[in-house]
Amino acid sequence: MPAQATSTINPLHFEDLESHRFEDLVRQLAYDFKEWRKLEATGRAGSDDGFDIRGWEVWKQPEASDNDEEELPSEPFEDRLWLIQCKREKAINPKKLSNYLAEIDFSNIHGVIFAAACDFSKKAKDIFIEACRKAGVQECYLWGKAELEDLLFQPKNDHLLFAYFNISLQIRKRSLKSNLRSMLVTKRKLHRALKNGSFPYVLLRDPSDDRYPYLQENNPDDVKWRVARFDKFITFGPEFVLRRHFAYLADDGIGWDFVEDINDEELSSHQNPWAKGEKDFALRQRVYAFWDALPEHNKAWLEISGVIPYEDILEVDDLGDDWFEQPHIYVSFQHHECSPYKYRVGVVRTRHRYSPRELQINSPKENRISFFPAVFPEINLAPIE
Repeated sequence: MPAQATSTINPLHFEDLESHRFEDLVRQLAYDFKEWRKLEATGRAGSDDGFDIRGWEVWKQPEASDNDEEELPSEPFEDRLWLIQCKREKAINPKKLSNYLAEIDFSNIHGVIFAAACDFSKKAKDIFIEACRKAGVQECYLWGKAELEDLLFQPKNDHLLFAYFNISLQIRKRSLKSNLRSMLVTKRKLHRALKNGSFPYVLLRDPSDDRYPYLQENNPDDVKWRVARFDKFITFGPEFVLRRHFAYLADDGIGWDFVEDINDEELSSHQNPWAKGEKDFALRQRVYAFWDALPEHNKAWLEISGVIPYEDILEVDDLGDDWFEQPHIYVSFQHHECSPYKYRVGVVRTRHRYSPRELQINSPKENRISFFPAVFPEINLAPIE
């Protein structure tokens, strides 16, 4: 089966946000960072004295009084002053960062958060830490693009991710869970309807084709329903046999050939109400006689099967109807020339009882040799005495 690509989230473009919206995002991400008494968006007012966002962290609360009467606290609140600076730029090199830090008045500031819409190098981070240390700043944090993404991808900030970038990981998670639950329900329905072997044939139907069950006189093949023989369940979904041909597998296990004119998987009108006609039994008898005379280790079948992924199946009706009483499987016909099968598999398999051989076929011409005759000889029947 081909490898399945997984969907990922592209890097977030913080630089595309309007400058004040970028400040709003950083401020809202900072709400849960500390216990704030107040967090001000000073940068929106224009003259900000170097503060884009100013915050007072609750540090020491006054002790509660034992007096039942309301009294003013005997001690003042002790809060820590924080500076949050925001730069909506695609790149900030170490020299530019040093210039920004030189413009900041660190007086009486306990902590600094410098947030930018770009990634910082190790050298820039070292410069930032050293500048804050020399200024007497007790706590300092450099939030670059990677750090901002880490904060946004936390479940508690999913609402901000959706508000600013129209992405919601929680919605995706719920959707994935819902899809998984639906797939498992479908899988159980299929196993109940098919695994016991009581219904080897099923009807594959596209619910969008409202012409069912009547064929079109001018184009009887232009319908979106098929009767198929269920073979087995594999990892991806149920597998159905589409064609079955007399085949030959060479001694080297690589060369192979098959008889194209006889498809033993063609169903009779008893099995398929929409069958086109009866098989050519005379030709099949000649082919069988030639094939049956082959050595057991060369005598093989070519089976071409189609796989319908569980997620492609819309519904399973195990009751059928008056046209086809066996299970109906509803699936969109959208693959391989308007068919329900997403994957097709070809296998040449010998019938040897003790040492069967098998060859996977990826294309009709791969390693195919010319073995079967164009015209099969007539069968000489011995006279009855």
